[in-house]
Amino acid sequence: MIVRMECGSSRSGRPAEGCVRCIEGSKMVLFVSGRCRQGCYYCPVSLDRKGKDVVFANERRAASWDDIFDEADSMDASGTGITGGDPLECMDRTLRAIRNLKERYGLGHHIHLYTATIDPERVRLLEEAGLDEIRFHPPVGMWPRMDETALSEIASGSRMDVGIEVPALPDKRSELDALLSYAETHGVSFANLNELEFSESNWNMMSEHGYEVVDDTSAAVAGSRELAADMMRRHRRMRIHFCASSFKDGIQLRRRLIRKAKRCARPFDSVTDDGTVVMGAVYGPESDVREALLSAGIPEDMMSYNGDLARMETDAVMLEGVASGIPFKSYVIEEYPTADRLEVERRPL
Repeated sequence: MIVRMECGSSRSGRPAEGCVRCIEGSKMVLFVSGRCRQGCYYCPVSLDRKGKDVVFANERRAASWDDIFDEADSMDASGTGITGGDPLECMDRTLRAIRNLKERYGLGHHIHLYTATIDPERVRLLEEAGLDEIRFHPPVGMWPRMDETALSEIASGSRMDVGIEVPALPDKRSELDALLSYAETHGVSFANLNELEFSESNWNMMSEHGYEVVDDTSAAVAGSRELAADMMRRHRRMRIHFCASSFKDGIQLRRRLIRKAKRCARPFDSVTDDGTVVMGAVYGPESDVREALLSAGIPEDMMSYNGDLARMETDAVMLEGVASGIPFKSYVIEEYPTADRLEVERRPL
């Protein structure tokens, strides 16, 4: 039975456990490297990561394990999705990540991984390190030729959940059908179909493959959702989860942001329904701004000075009531609770 989910997503059967953690907003995304040999034309990885040997924990550029742990702690992560690039291009780093996360957060911390490399020996090492779930992303040219790969051997010989995850490419109907037929008959536990979407790094595929956006407000590619729905009807014995592009932002990301914002909120922060944080901000020298706010009646425990931005952060409602009497530029600011504190809006007072 096909079950409709929020924001246009759907599933037939129980979603993979990694998807459950993602839907809850409790999964940290650990980007271990942008290195990858496949060169898929539809790869959506951003230009600041694609092909670069960099590490990110969610939106935070990670220079150490402390950075990664701080990010996981800040959202009380119950699991981690290891991605890239291809994490198997840097096996030592990936194995260390699995071991370190399990050691710090326990065996219940669920870890899944995405890779295009179908290599039984490397998969064995990942499983021994503690990986719970692996999702293979074979290049599109292999979809009708999966019997030439070792995926069946891996699926039958592993205690991990073994699945496939690929985009629903509108012009690759027969290839996707062949891939799912193989998965259905060779012990693959689940299949995830992602709605194809444009990004800054793959926009050229619009002209090369004749793809079009669904509408002027969406980055989703027309025909991808319809193809996924047809595949779910054709392969009813397979556990399939279709992840719509709007689901990623509207549900997964939003819930993660809310989870992190509530956990990290200071006494004067206001968390919105979208997971952003609203605060008051007064720009100026720390001692002078503190004295002005104290004189205006704002308690010291409702202030925190941000030295990087040279501003005192405080309760937005309180600041609105006293801003006219303070000789410093003051604003109500809304921002994401991410490491980069991306600003959504600011309103001068």
